[in-house]
Amino acid sequence: MSHPAIMPDLIELTKALIDAESVTPARGAVFDVMEAALVAQGFEVDRFMAGEAPDGPVENLLAARGSGGTHFAFAGHLDVVPPGSGWESDPFAAEVRGDLLYGRGAVDMKGAIAAFTHAAARHRDHPGTLSLIITGDEEGPAIYGTRALIDRMVARGLAPDLCLVGEPTSANRLGDTLKIGRRGSVNIWITVEGRQGHVAYPHLANNPIPRLVAALSEIEAIKLDEGTDWFQPSNIEVTDLNVGNPATNVIPARAAARLSIRFNDLHRGDELGARITDIVQRHAPGAIVDVRVSGEAFLTEPGALSSLVSDAVEARTGIRPELSTSGGTSDARFLSRLCPVVEFGLLNATMHKLDEAVSVTDLQTLSEIYGDILARVFTP
Repeated sequence: MSHPAIMPDLIELTKALIDAESVTPARGAVFDVMEAALVAQGFEVDRFMAGEAPDGPVENLLAARGSGGTHFAFAGHLDVVPPGSGWESDPFAAEVRGDLLYGRGAVDMKGAIAAFTHAAARHRDHPGTLSLIITGDEEGPAIYGTRALIDRMVARGLAPDLCLVGEPTSANRLGDTLKIGRRGSVNIWITVEGRQGHVAYPHLANNPIPRLVAALSEIEAIKLDEGTDWFQPSNIEVTDLNVGNPATNVIPARAAARLSIRFNDLHRGDELGARITDIVQRHAPGAIVDVRVSGEAFLTEPGALSSLVSDAVEARTGIRPELSTSGGTSDARFLSRLCPVVEFGLLNATMHKLDEAVSVTDLQTLSEIYGDILARVFTP
């Protein structure tokens, strides 16, 4: 039997989410707002905490409606980065001025979550399964967020067939960019130990700096690849050098560096880490090399999913989005293990900035686009 949907007001829902302060890791009030909106639409909501300090606990929400058939999932995050000082208005008191709705998270990405919830209310009587995968830890370490949600979905037999992440992908106007992949990311900390001593007696000391510099010189000369059809060339960047030696006449006891590697799908993070470790150990045996892979590269080859989303975008905006793999990482890097995944959302011009704001018109159009996507996915 069909039941009338309780239609949320799109702008009011976005404002309510923004007003619930949720600096990463998010928990509590912002999830209360989300749960109430979804329960009213007939979703079964599963909220749970994952992890322990220092990177947890993190609150997550998994909502599902329907059963069997095609399973389409929308994914996003309710946590936001700290607002900083200097806002024209309270970053956690959403305010509409003209056509712009201001507040931390308006673009990244509470606006998109509200737009999808609004779209789901208009498409309540769909066949198959519709789910929302919402974490409170995308802007943070992302250890107990989407990865924990994936484990939860798999344990419940709720793995989706298709997934859309509502990250703000649009560059110059809503609809101009659709992400079909992301580069991987690995950070590496290098510490070379030496022996402190007086510069006038170098034979009594062991300077770690030349060994670290030699290793970095070889690393800097590496050209990982020329790029691929869908990815730019991978790059290694030295992001920090630290000796911490205030004295001019002392050979330091320690030298450290940090590297960041953004890599395409020709590589894996652990393999790159092993390559860097080998270079460092040859120049500085016994050095400490800490490799942390925050995500592997992934690519959803252009096909049925990207075409479906592009068709919906074009129908509402009149433009065909560019398929792209540019930018940083997102939780799509984890979700790509489950199913084909693409990312599409609002303009990213103000995300993480002071006076973050979304166009009310864009927000309404995004809800219409998401609704069209649902209609296309669930067309019998």
